[in-house]
Amino acid sequence: MPAIVIVGAQWGDEGKGKATDLLGGRVDYVVKPNGGNNAGHTVVVGGEKYELKLLPAGILSPNVVPIIGNGVVVNLEALFEEIDGLDARGADASRLRVSANAHLVAPFHQVMDKVTERFLGKRAIGTTGRGIGPAYMDKVARLGIRAQDLYDESILRQKVEGSLRQKNELLLKVYNRRDIGVDEVVEYFLSFAERLKPMIVDSSLMLNQALDEDKVVLLEGGQATFLDVDHGTYPFVTSSNPTSGGACVGSGIGPTRISRVVGIVKAYTTRVGAGPFPTELFDEMGEYLQKTGGEFGVNTGRPRRCGW
Repeated sequence: MPAIVIVGAQWGDEGKGKATDLLGGRVDYVVKPNGGNNAGHTVVVGGEKYELKLLPAGILSPNVVPIIGNGVVVNLEALFEEIDGLDARGADASRLRVSANAHLVAPFHQVMDKVTERFLGKRAIGTTGRGIGPAYMDKVARLGIRAQDLYDESILRQKVEGSLRQKNELLLKVYNRRDIGVDEVVEYFLSFAERLKPMIVDSSLMLNQALDEDKVVLLEGGQATFLDVDHGTYPFVTSSNPTSGGACVGSGIGPTRISRVVGIVKAYTTRVGAGPFPTELFDEMGEYLQKTGGEFGVNTGRPRRCGW
C-alpha cells in the first residue's frame, strides 16, 4: 500500500496535527520524519486538548504505531516529559518507536542555540532555543550523536568528546561562557538509555516491510514548506526539509512509494519569529485574527504574526 504525506503549505500552524489525527483511524503507522520538539501540534480528542511537540499526532490513535523517524533530532528529556504527560492523562504511548538513526539533542546544543542567537543581535533568526539547529549542524558536520550510540558507552564518549572539543573553545573564547564537561553529557545520555531501549528500531526496515504488507503509512511533516531550509524564506527557516521530499529522506521510504501528498492551509496565514511576511496585517484585523484564532505558539507561547 502506498504512503501518504501531510505537509504544511504555509509557515506552519495550519492544522497538520488535526489532519493527522482525523486520518488516524484509517492508517496503521504515523511517522514524524523531520524537526524536533520545536514543532507543536494541538489535537483535541474526546473534548481533551493535547499539545504535542516531539511525538507524532498519531500517538493518540489506539491502533496506530507512531514512529519518530531517522530525520528527527530527539531531545530525550523532552520526549519522556511528553510521554509522562500523556500517561498521566490516561493516553497510551507504549506503541511509540524511535529510529536507531535519529540524532539526539544534547544539553550543549541548547546552550549553543541560545548564545549564538543572542550574539546575532538584530540578525537573530527567532529560533525556539531548543538546540534543534545546532543538533542538525553536528549531524551534517558528522559530529552527531545517534540514538543507537547510547548502547556503546565508548562510542558515545568519543562522539561527545569530538563534538565538545570545538564548542568549548567557542564557549570560552568567543561567548565568555564556562566549558561543558564530557562526563556530565555522557551521564545525561546514559540516564535515558534503559527506558529508551524498547523503543529503538530500524525504522526504515519496519516501514518498508509494512508497505509490502499493504499497511497504510502516514508521514506527518513538522513545520511547513516556507520554513524549508532549501525552499523556504532563507535564512528565516528551520534546519530540516519539511516538504514531501524531506519526508522520504527522514523516514527511509522511497519517493515511488508515496501515493499522495496533502498540503494543509488555513484561510489566513501566520508566522512565528522573524522573517518576511508580505501580507502581514498590523491593524485591527490582524489583532482580530490573532485573538479569535488563538494564534499563540504551542511551543513558545509567542503571539503569531497574522495576515492574508
